[in-house]
Amino acid sequence: MKIWNWRCHRLAAKSVYAISNYLVIAYYDLVRDNVLTTDPNNPEFSIQTGQQRSRGIELNIAGQILPGWNIYAGYAYTDARITKDNTYRPGNRLYITPENAVNLWTTYEFQRGGLKGFGVGLGLFYVGEREGDLENNFQLPDYFRTDAALFYKRGQLRAQLNFRNLFNIGYFETTQGDSLSKVIRGSPFTVQGTVSWQF
Repeated sequence: MKIWNWRCHRLAAKSVYAISNYLVIAYYDLVRDNVLTTDPNNPEFSIQTGQQRSRGIELNIAGQILPGWNIYAGYAYTDARITKDNTYRPGNRLYITPENAVNLWTTYEFQRGGLKGFGVGLGLFYVGEREGDLENNFQLPDYFRTDAALFYKRGQLRAQLNFRNLFNIGYFETTQGDSLSKVIRGSPFTVQGTVSWQF
């Protein structure tokens, strides 16, 4: 069996505009060869002659806006398609790959007074419409999810509460790629607490 072969062309530009801030913009073009596809001479078997291509742009920014206030944000545009296959039509989009995805996470930690060490966080996540299978017969709708966090740091102690899907929206997160019956729903509102001690 041949091993998947990735061919990658990537162009990136990075700008560090302050001690704790950075901006990265990257363009990529990935080609995967030797993808399994149906053998046209014997449908019971597969041969490694398929090819898939993924290309797009990524933008990532992170930094400190004010003392204690940090931000992390990213945007990705992805054009992922089948380019050669014996079963699926070339040009079909790869499944569960959104064309557009955006994320934003910001935290603020109090720097003085009685609340020193306490902090809050807010996360916003947008995932665009995605194909549900390689035949592109159905789509998973886009969704916008909000997460949040409360945390406390003192010395080596750190305690945190994470709130996932704060507004308990209904959304579809992924699929196993061959039928509507295998679509997986996103998690409902969930609270997770952690306590750690750094040595």
